[in-house]
Amino acid sequence: MRISHVAIWTYNLEGLRNFYMHYFDASSSEIYYNHSKEFSSYFLLFDGDCSLEIMEMPKLSKSKNDPMKHYTGLAHFAIKVGTKTEVDRLTKLIRNDGFKIMTEPRTTGDGFYESTVLDPDGNRVEIVA
Repeated sequence: MRISHVAIWTYNLEGLRNFYMHYFDASSSEIYYNHSKEFSSYFLLFDGDCSLEIMEMPKLSKSKNDPMKHYTGLAHFAIKVGTKTEVDRLTKLIRNDGFKIMTEPRTTGDGFYESTVLDPDGNRVEIVA
């Protein structure tokens, strides 16, 4: 297993993208936009396997007190497990061990097969095929 990407919510998508491209030689994916959620994101790629996902949505919460809401800053990190079967297996195991499942395994609009779980501190962890 390896970390696939780290995600950050922002109100300044283009500024954050330009910062990482200019100072850290990141290359950028094309923008992904989900019209129904007014959600935009880029994946910024660096040398190596891990990438940075920067995301923007107009109705982000200003409070970090509710783990079920999105807010600016670190949003989640993703662990790549290799297969859809392994995403399903780990999600079921984590649920059976009493941890909160935020999203069931599914294929997302940007093409990932993933689920999202909360770790013991309430951090969002995406399990990605």
